[in-house]
Amino acid sequence: MSVAGPVLDALWREAGLPAAALASVSLTGAEPVLPSSFAVGTAAQASIAAAGLAAGELWQLRSGRRQGVAVDMRAAAVEFRSERYLRIDGAAPREGWDSIAGLYETADGWVRLHTNFPHHRDGVLRLLDCAPERAAVAAALRSRQAEAFEAEAAEAGLCVTALRSFAEWDAHPQGRAIAAWPLRLSRIGDAPPEKLPPGVRPLAGLRVLDLTRVIAGPVCGRTLAAHGADVLAITAAHLPSMAALEPDTGRGKRSARLDLRQAGDRARLQALVRQADMFVQGYRPGAVASLGFGPEALARLRPGIVAVSLSAYGDAGPWRGRRGFDSLVQTASGLNVAEAQAAGEARPRPLPAQALDHASGYLLAFGAMTALHRRATEGGSWLVSVSLAGTGRWLRSLGRVPDGLACPDPGEAEIADLLETGDSGFGRLTWVRHAAQLSETPARWTLPAVPLGTHQARWETQ
Repeated sequence: MSVAGPVLDALWREAGLPAAALASVSLTGAEPVLPSSFAVGTAAQASIAAAGLAAGELWQLRSGRRQGVAVDMRAAAVEFRSERYLRIDGAAPREGWDSIAGLYETADGWVRLHTNFPHHRDGVLRLLDCAPERAAVAAALRSRQAEAFEAEAAEAGLCVTALRSFAEWDAHPQGRAIAAWPLRLSRIGDAPPEKLPPGVRPLAGLRVLDLTRVIAGPVCGRTLAAHGADVLAITAAHLPSMAALEPDTGRGKRSARLDLRQAGDRARLQALVRQADMFVQGYRPGAVASLGFGPEALARLRPGIVAVSLSAYGDAGPWRGRRGFDSLVQTASGLNVAEAQAAGEARPRPLPAQALDHASGYLLAFGAMTALHRRATEGGSWLVSVSLAGTGRWLRSLGRVPDGLACPDPGEAEIADLLETGDSGFGRLTWVRHAAQLSETPARWTLPAVPLGTHQARWETQ
């Protein structure tokens, strides 16, 4: 078994799932598989295997038998970069990264700007009072103090973090508030046990509302869809998105629009919740709750619901309400400094994948399926919580990979054996195959990715 075996065991046992299931998993491959001093391959293999094994355990509840689950580390690491390898009609999607996003030197350090949403970009430019050009932004930031600008941006609801080392993050109040474990599962209400509905796949007949954007949350919904769930993605016309990501993370889902600022659309979502099994949301903490869809409200609307919540920094500490993305959390929490030090570089160095996003997505799916198992065996309504910062701490706990940065960076030609092709609402797609291989119920997406808002906001099956 690969080095990810003990990591998977720890995830599984902490979740309280039957230890006997671990005998049915096969993990192959070894580090390094991506150019990093961190165990990104181990994180990929363990998180994807945990979700796959949880799907297998739900299948065991349905059928009375366990199936084999196999995950290769190379395939898992490539899936951690699925958006990088996506092709539409043979071409890469147009880059969704904003021209002024990224790292900048300041008077006393570095900051990273996340400006991929227009309102975040406009807000940063207002604070800096400069032209929307990279050179102008760089000139404006050279006279700023990194942490002072970070705080100013946060006060304005923008997405900026100052660069920190591990030692600085560990001493920071938010760093101290991050939980030692990346996944939290808690019972939030009473409900009788619910047997899984009839079906020939682990999640067949189960309904998921997916209110997430960008990568981590959508990866959770995509994973649940791969095991047979009916996933309905909900967004709104006024909410920005990263269009280049939608064809990749939208596989297996239907997509509808509801404007929750409107009472009528809130009522429609409430009706959908009453018939749902899972509600996955990844908006800033408190945002969805303020509209009447917090975990406790969901449990009242639909006793037995599994509420799944993603945040940037968790639900404790002074940054608990801050907006954040993978790249920002990498910068704030010391990962970029440590990677640069391992490479012998002065410039902060990112991980070779959006590893916090992807790992969080699979941990969310693992937690959601664990909660479904609890619901089926003991009842209750459940809350599953994961934060990008918590996932970052977990990745850091996996140790370092000697000479990992010397690993070749796999290009499209090197991973061709891991790709699949099919039609979609965007054209002919080429995507990365799911790395968790289940022997009786192979993971697959029965619905093609489609543009946002293609469908009506209703359940297709009753």
